[in-house]
Amino acid sequence: MWQYIVKRVLLFIPTLIIITIVSFGISRLAPGDPASMKVGQGSEGGMGARSTINTKTAELIRKQWHLDKPVWQQYMIWTGGLLGFDMKTVFTESGVNFGNARFTGVPDFGNSFKDNRPVFDKMMERVPVTLTMNILAIIMAYTIAIPLGIYSATNPGTWFDKSSTFVVFALYSLPVFWVGTLAVTFLANPEFLAWFPSGGLRSMAANSSWSTLQRLLDYAHHLVLPMLVYVYVDFAFISRQMRSSMLEVIRQDYVRTARAKGLSNRVVIYKHALRNALIPIITLLAAILPNLVGGSVIVETIFSIPGMGFLSYEALVARDYPMIMAVFTISAILTLLGMLISDILYSVADPRISYGGKKQ
Repeated sequence: MWQYIVKRVLLFIPTLIIITIVSFGISRLAPGDPASMKVGQGSEGGMGARSTINTKTAELIRKQWHLDKPVWQQYMIWTGGLLGFDMKTVFTESGVNFGNARFTGVPDFGNSFKDNRPVFDKMMERVPVTLTMNILAIIMAYTIAIPLGIYSATNPGTWFDKSSTFVVFALYSLPVFWVGTLAVTFLANPEFLAWFPSGGLRSMAANSSWSTLQRLLDYAHHLVLPMLVYVYVDFAFISRQMRSSMLEVIRQDYVRTARAKGLSNRVVIYKHALRNALIPIITLLAAILPNLVGGSVIVETIFSIPGMGFLSYEALVARDYPMIMAVFTISAILTLLGMLISDILYSVADPRISYGGKKQ
């Protein structure tokens, strides 16, 4: 097992390099110039002194952000900063001198083009919000979806199975942006039902005199509506996956043999069938870890939640290359890590799965 883990981790290195190269190239192919957007210069430009000043300012900003260099040099500067090297003086007009690279020992995602703040600091401000929402969403979705899927699979054809299947498929077919918009319109609108706040995480009336309980209740009140919109798709998908997997497992020969031995239905389902039925659910872990940091762009944008999803959307609109690359890189690392954890959990759920060599 340990040999397999080491091999997979070593394989992460070339995979991650390829991902960053492709992501870096795609981000640079996007239309628009960050420097021109920074100075407020439109695509058509204009005549006169103001246009000339804006053009010169954009050129200075482009040089400051190293956008005047070839793409491969920009990638080397960014990668060097990520590995703890200061590569800004390596590429000069006279040529390339890697001897000018200075090792700082501190990984650096660079500064945001939008406000010149360190990308890492901006991410650390948003990650706790997104992490809280995703952990709550995972707990809610799995706590409800797995028992629902098991019960539907063990009682097929009943009115509960048919009605739950209809409801779940209906929920899964509804697009998130449409449900989120309807939720804000009808449940957070004084003209209809103003049960929940329309956005944000804090009330305007919140102040330092509030007790901890008041702050928590206010925070929870703001999270109820976006969490419901956030969870319903995952809940629907996981419950259907659990039902299909359990139906397939309980029809296996070893399950029928366990029933023939006189074991109770509860023991057969939860001791013998459940572990094998969890294999597809474990596969979903590969997508869960990136979401812990990446967040939901749609939900956070609709409800104006200052999380990583909303930050990523702002970075795309502003052509904030350092922020975009930071999100891409961290999401790629978490995706690879999620796949590794899923493979390890396969062997835990099903002892027949082994990644180590067996002795003859």
